[in-house]
Amino acid sequence: MLIIQIAGGLGNQMQQYAMYRKLLRAGADKNVKLDTSWFDKKRQDGVLAKRELELEYFQNLPLPECTEEEREYFLNRNIVRKAFEKVVPSASRRFTESCMYHPEIYKLQDKYIEGYFACQKYYDDIMDELRELFVFPTHPDNDINVRNMDLMNEMELRPSVSVHIRRGDYLDPENAALFGNIATDEYYEGAMNYFMALNPDTHFYIFTNDPDYAREKYADTSRYTIVDHNTGKYSLLDIQLMSHCMGNICANSTFSFWGARLNRRKDRKLVRTLTMRNNQPASPELMHDYWPDWVLMDKDGKVR
Repeated sequence: MLIIQIAGGLGNQMQQYAMYRKLLRAGADKNVKLDTSWFDKKRQDGVLAKRELELEYFQNLPLPECTEEEREYFLNRNIVRKAFEKVVPSASRRFTESCMYHPEIYKLQDKYIEGYFACQKYYDDIMDELRELFVFPTHPDNDINVRNMDLMNEMELRPSVSVHIRRGDYLDPENAALFGNIATDEYYEGAMNYFMALNPDTHFYIFTNDPDYAREKYADTSRYTIVDHNTGKYSLLDIQLMSHCMGNICANSTFSFWGARLNRRKDRKLVRTLTMRNNQPASPELMHDYWPDWVLMDKDGKVR
């Protein structure tokens, strides 16, 4: 049996779920289940940024959850077991992600798997399947639902590019050290200029958790549209909107990665930051292997 832990925000949950689907497809172990206990109320009481199991917001998404007994088989370790695993690390029933890409993951058996698995190379070949599985809900407010439908139609009919700007929690000191100075002003300027060179009539749709900042910085409504009406439980509908744009400019955030990943357009162009985190530098050559067909742009706004 393989069990994959589901944890973190929506983008990370979708990546962990994608890994579940990839392991099923790869045939590493057909008995693959999900552990969603990270979202139990008792555990969330000790988490700084509390989260919900947002995978449940998608329509009819299969979520084969493990039992408590199955989870305890992997995670409960007595003194003897711990001592044995210290001498023979390969005997551990736990596998934890430690780098950007683990090719050995497809051969694992009888393991509890932890990680975020952001690397596109993991599931680039099953994206069509994932696009079919992640079925978005309809917003219960009819006015907002109509607005979303109108925006999707508009995005399909014009040279449209989504721009995700993550501020808010990324400005907190503990997050800034890890994620700051990556999706810089120069990065966004370079990415927008990249699309403007392709089509001077490009219209940019701005998605952000700081709409006041966006309205001030991108005030020209003939060039920019600030999208800020999908909130709370229905924030995930922004991912759906992003996926209808011709181009996607991502922050170093898995939320916007999924807006780009679910893009079905044949003419799509996907732009992301060269790096994701400050403690995880990578060469352009390596990142092009890990993120095939994506445009990589550094913090100075240069294509790499």
